[in-house]
Amino acid sequence: MPDGSAPAGASPFRTWNGVESFEFVDGVRLHAVGGDQVLLCRVRYEPGKQVPRHAHEHTEQLMAVVEGAVTMTIGDETRELGPGDVVCVNRGIEHELYSEGGVTFFEALAPVPLDHVPDRARDLVLAEGGATHVAR
Repeated sequence: MPDGSAPAGASPFRTWNGVESFEFVDGVRLHAVGGDQVLLCRVRYEPGKQVPRHAHEHTEQLMAVVEGAVTMTIGDETRELGPGDVVCVNRGIEHELYSEGGVTFFEALAPVPLDHVPDRARDLVLAEGGATHVAR
């Protein structure tokens, strides 16, 4: 397809088994799967890695930590998060993350930010062509 998405009617089933993770920024790797409206990522930070302060203008982000720990600042509030902790970052809110010892978490982002999609043909399951996707 011209936009790099899978053809309509392609299987909705995907796997991350045997798929190399995508290095989103130095030391931060992810796997992703998304549809027309939401993207799910498994994210791993190497020890000592961070993502500096930023905001997603159009995208809301939900996170659930499954392993390790991360220090996260949202707006002017900072928390240490570990397994079982969850967080919601509303669109347009500045936030930053740092993991001293490494962390793994799942995140859901909506609408789908295409800069988080490693391979649009493999990682998107589209019915209507992703009309609600955003650049970042």
